[in-house]
Amino acid sequence: MGGYIAVEEAVAIPGLAERRPPVPMPDNTDPEFFDHVMARLPDVADLRLPDMDAGGIAMQVLSLTVPGIEADPDPQRAVDNARFVNDSLAAIVDAHPTRFAAFAALPLQDPDAAVTELRRAVERLGFKGALVNDHIQGRYLDDPVFDRVWATLAELDVPLYLHPGMPPADRWHVLDGHPELDGALWSWQATTGGHAMRVVMSGVFDRHPAARMILGHGGEFLPFQLSRFDSRYATVTVRQPLRRRPSEYFGTNIFATTSGVLSPAAVEALVHVIGADAVLFAVDYPYENTGAAVAALAHTALPDADKQKIAHGNARRLLRL
Repeated sequence: MGGYIAVEEAVAIPGLAERRPPVPMPDNTDPEFFDHVMARLPDVADLRLPDMDAGGIAMQVLSLTVPGIEADPDPQRAVDNARFVNDSLAAIVDAHPTRFAAFAALPLQDPDAAVTELRRAVERLGFKGALVNDHIQGRYLDDPVFDRVWATLAELDVPLYLHPGMPPADRWHVLDGHPELDGALWSWQATTGGHAMRVVMSGVFDRHPAARMILGHGGEFLPFQLSRFDSRYATVTVRQPLRRRPSEYFGTNIFATTSGVLSPAAVEALVHVIGADAVLFAVDYPYENTGAAVAALAHTALPDADKQKIAHGNARRLLRL
């Protein structure tokens, strides 16, 4: 099955690092893997396109790799750098319009400027949504100041991809003595999933029923806890009750991708939980292997029609590709 559209594919923008202060990087990464990733993040033509061709990837939806715009404490610099990043992404898409699309980077340190940049990216540059790398200087997207961003996403009919980010908003004692747990192995899924649940519980999708959020990595631990969310939600007191059970926002407002999920059984389970219409294919290039990501979907026992939806159909519909 060819023609995959991969929707969580990272790229580094040359020159960005020089435009902002240095950001602390994880020190628990294998040096060989680090070199592999760093050679591929800024590349488009020499390594990325041949890898896509070998794996049957028709298109990548590009987004700025971590730490992203969110890690900058200076709002004005974030505004300037978001424009710089989005213009750079647009140049890549313009050079290869049949192979790449893009999610916008947003300067959420200034919510009004973020709305302006979102409109520019979607309406003028043709971007397919926005990707946010978790928290914004310790603030989460359930904060009322971001309501205007959710309203604009709904108005423009584009999704927000909530992605893990770095550095962390705070330090968890559970990580002490186990640095390998910090990052993509465990903590990023937990923190991003918690962020997503804050968005759900704050009523964002009640106030903006047309807003949509995408979660990578099989939904950041959340889809397989939906029945528990519902049963426990019925036992707690809340300031503003949701209009629906927590589980009912998944598959309607919340979508999940296969990025980093290299098990056919896990992909099948994800589809059984939230439905084939709510799952999109992704590799997480260059952090994951393209061939393994393709095999994880191709080797499932799902009906061919569902495989086609996940491989490319849902992305074409949701992102209007």
